[in-house]
Amino acid sequence: MSRPTTKAELISAANEQNDKLWKLIDSMSEDVQNAAFSFGDVTDKKEAHWTRDKNLRDVLIHLYEWHQMVKGWHEEGTVKGGMPAVPGEGYTWVTLPGLNMEIWKRYQDVPLADAKDMLRKSHGEIMGIIGSHTDDELFSKGFYKWTKTTSLGAYFISCTSSHYDWAIKKIKLHAKNNK
Repeated sequence: MSRPTTKAELISAANEQNDKLWKLIDSMSEDVQNAAFSFGDVTDKKEAHWTRDKNLRDVLIHLYEWHQMVKGWHEEGTVKGGMPAVPGEGYTWVTLPGLNMEIWKRYQDVPLADAKDMLRKSHGEIMGIIGSHTDDELFSKGFYKWTKTTSLGAYFISCTSSHYDWAIKKIKLHAKNNK
């Protein structure tokens, strides 16, 4: 899958990966959906997400919360013209694992069914925001002051198609380990 460079490509990629994600989840039994992850044979387990996410709910909540963060950055930076704290207050891209762990902790009481509903709704909201922008607004680097040297579209790619691809790979391995 090539990286989107237009609004149409972004919408298509986001929706295609979202559909793949839900088809994969729907193909899993309820027991497998609720089972704890076991990635004992993963060679790159040193990556924080391999030990952070314990189950499907954790992955879905991670996607959901990144939607919320991008929506917040968009609201603060694009709508209000401010400078949002990206990736989060007190965090940098280098300290991202700490932010992701805070997200993980915050949602431990959320049931899987709620996580599914939350993600479905937030995907629709993100798609609505993407749809409200032009190609130039989405893909011209620095079009908005808050995006600095990147584009608004890059943030939306990261929280949709690219992030869904990450989740699909992780969930596929979980499903394979639970056959």
